[in-house]
Formats: sequence, C-alpha cells, structure tokens
Amino acid sequence: MLIKLALRNIVRQKIRTAMALAAVIFGVTGLIVSGGFVQDIFVQLGEAIIHSQTGHVQVFRRDFLERGMRQPERFLIESPDRLGARLAAAPGVTEVAARLNFSGLLNNGRRDLAIIGEGIEASKEARLGGYLKVITGRQLSDKDTFGMMVGQGVAAALGLSVGDLATVIVNTSDGALNTLDLEVIGVFQSFSKDFDSRAIRIPLRSAQDLLLTEGANLMVISLKETAQTDAVHARLLPLLPSDIEARTWYQLSDFYEKAVQLYDRQFGVLQLIILFMVLLSVANTVNMGVAERLSEFGTLQALGNSRQQVFRLILFENVLLGAIGAAGGLVIGLLAAETISTIGIPMPAPPNSNQGYTAHIQLDVWTSLKAVAIGFSSAALASLLPARRVSRTPIVDALHHSI
Repeated sequence: MLIKLALRNIVRQKIRTAMALAAVIFGVTGLIVSGGFVQDIFVQLGEAIIHSQTGHVQVFRRDFLERGMRQPERFLIESPDRLGARLAAAPGVTEVAARLNFSGLLNNGRRDLAIIGEGIEASKEARLGGYLKVITGRQLSDKDTFGMMVGQGVAAALGLSVGDLATVIVNTSDGALNTLDLEVIGVFQSFSKDFDSRAIRIPLRSAQDLLLTEGANLMVISLKETAQTDAVHARLLPLLPSDIEARTWYQLSDFYEKAVQLYDRQFGVLQLIILFMVLLSVANTVNMGVAERLSEFGTLQALGNSRQQVFRLILFENVLLGAIGAAGGLVIGLLAAETISTIGIPMPAPPNSNQGYTAHIQLDVWTSLKAVAIGFSSAALASLLPARRVSRTPIVDALHHSI
C-alpha cells in the first residue's frame, strides 16, 4: 500500500519528479560516459605498449631488467630456440619471438649517435607490432640480412632516410670492437617518443653475428587475448629454469602503472563531485516538494498514520525516483556510449608519445553498476533529512501550514 501511494505521489508531482529524475539521470549518464572514457584510455594505452614494445609477457635472465640494460651481453639465454618451443606449446600462447638487445654507436659517415638496438625475428615482430607505425620505407623481413629500421628521432638526428647506409659499432661480450654496415629500409614511430629517439631494429641473425653470440636476451610472448595475461603468466612460470623469470606487460611498464593510478584518482574525485551535485539537486527538489506538501503530511498523521509511516512514505518516494532515474540513466548512458564510440573522439598524442589516437567509450560492467548505485543512493540519501524533519513536525503546525 505504501509503494502504491508513493507511486501515485510521484506521478502527481510532475514538475518536482521531472527535476529529480533529470538530476539522477544526468549523474548516472555522466558517470557511465566518463568512466567508459577512462577505461578506454587504459585499454588503448595497454594495447599500444603491448603491440609496439613489450608483448604480453617477457621471459629473460634474472636481474636483466635491473642490470642488463647497460651490459645485455652478460644476460643471455643460451638456447632461445629450445626455450621458445617449450613456451609456445603453453595454452593461450600465440607466438614466441626472440630479441637480442645491444647498445653502441650508429655512424652515418659524419658523426655518431648513441643508440639502443634490438635484434628481432622480423616476421614475428611484424605480426606483434600493430602499433609500430612505419613512417617511410617498409617493415623488416626475414630476407633483410643487412637491413635495419631506425626510430623517427634517430633518423632526424643523423639525417638518415630510406636507402642510406650507416655503421653500427658495438662491444662484444669479450670486449672486442665489432662493426656492421646496414642499409636503412624503414623509419618507424612507436608509442614512446623517447624510444624512437634512440632505437634501431635489425634482424636477429645480424645482431647475433655482430655480438658473436647465438643467444638472446628476451623471449617476447604474444597471447590470443590480453585478458588472459595473468593466467598464462602463471602457467609459464613452472616451465622456466631457475635462473629465468617472466613478467607481464604491465609489470614492465612503469608509465602504464603510474597513468592508471593517476586516472583512477582523478575519476574517483569526479565521482565524488557528481555524487555531491546529484545529492544537492535532489535534496533541493525534495525539500521544496516536502515544504509544499507539509499540510498533506499533517493530514495523514491526523488520520492516524504514525510519524514512522510518513517518514517511510517520503523515503519510498525518493527510493522509487532513484531507481527510475538510475535505470533511465543506465539506458541513456549506454546509448550515449555506443553513439560516441561509433563516431570516435580524436585525441592528441599523450605526453612522451608521438601518436594521437581515436578515443571511444569502453563499456564496463563494474563502472556501469557503480554509476547506477551512486545515482540510486544519492536520491535515497537526499530524502533522509527532509523526511526526518517532516515526520517530527507537530500535527497542528503541519495543518496550519496550508492556512
């Protein structure tokens, strides 16, 4: 009976109901769209890192990340083919590619530039590197024994273009100096501007000849789905020797971890602001509506209804408003998300990046449920103080209000 009466009151108070519903719907829609936008940033940033640099999982000698970047020749996996075959047989793994890292100088005949290099398996890296954009020239192929790709920053610093020859100068593991003349076949642009300013890529076989080794520093693992990263990582650990470790892409990317923390905190503040705005809007509407209906509540008490019943009636009305508004906000939010995602939002390049991207609204069940809960609870919370005040107003004062 209380619910039926609350529904009648909602329908009867059309203007107040519309104002309260608009506030709740706007809040829920805003939370869904903004939350989906933030989730899309996480997804696109993660995929860019995976498909331009890290892969989903990397396997390497213990302490390589801490000490091996300066002397990668001291942290070699001696039999990368055998280990790669074992890892490729694990469920969920699509491909395993070996990389050999080195540092040295790149000389264009006039001056030198300090570079970091990667010896790669060209065909496998081409399938992995969907976010590695070729500015000029083409990708490396397995046939390019004496070819190399250079980062956009490297090409600009040395004035290199496709077809130019340059000399790579490195120290081998036993301290000897070795050189290799290579032809630039492509200039690439990755997600990281800093990486592009120092990096070159050459075939794995050429890198091994340059460093006089048969080993590799990294085994880069591609998965069928990014969502399987943690599960596959756990399955790979028992397959590794004691001196080999594996880390996921987000463990390898400090930038991603910090970006997620930053946006999570910003979105948390945004949620609090929207909750506060909805709470104030609904509270204002409820207060005005209750003040106009004070004599009505006095009449209810005069007819025998208790203060608790009046309190529950006002609370039920706003709970129903919150439920209807949250449901409406969910529907409108999902439609808005689909519409925006279809159109896309052109975004500039993030900090330390060369590439802009097209943003979408990434629909997320948890974000949507949280938005609905915030919209619903804000309407219910906004009614507590007005309901308490009205239920405690003496009957005489309440009836006198209409005179």
